[in-house]
Amino acid sequence: MEVRVHGTHFDLTEELKALAEGKVAHAARMFDDARFADVEFCEESNPRIAERFRVEITAIAAGQTVRVESAEFDERAALDIAVDKFERQLRRLKERLIQRSRKHSDKGLNTASLGVEEDLGVADDIRIDRVKRFAVKPMTPQEAALQMDLLGHGFFLFLNGQTDRYSVLYRRRDGSLGLIEPE
Repeated sequence: MEVRVHGTHFDLTEELKALAEGKVAHAARMFDDARFADVEFCEESNPRIAERFRVEITAIAAGQTVRVESAEFDERAALDIAVDKFERQLRRLKERLIQRSRKHSDKGLNTASLGVEEDLGVADDIRIDRVKRFAVKPMTPQEAALQMDLLGHGFFLFLNGQTDRYSVLYRRRDGSLGLIEPE
């Protein structure tokens, strides 16, 4: 597995880079098809923020995008917490794939592509900071829920394979999921 480690507003030492590569590669050992992982270190410039160091890990395993983030007072502590979260997410994905193959005849999950982000300038009255583009593939609401959990988002736009219409899956305040479908 190729692990890309980089820093934003952060001077990355070779020792920390080697430590991150080793820990992330070890955490992703349960997936043979995981080709790369991206580890980003970021240091907040505001000294009032106690959790100054942020680590974000993004990888694709079994066609699903797995993303975790942690923030701590020390870069090593943030890395340890992020790697623990990453390993839990991968283990949960592996368990869901195994359960899915045992329960249903449909053994494959739809592959998700990485979103492409673009920074935009300021418009007249409305400010759009970022536009994200990604390939939308047909999937069931259950697959969309899995993808939403793996990304850690509160909502997920997808093409419903059952109705051939775009739908939005969202997490409600009580923790349950809601589905918005057009008429």
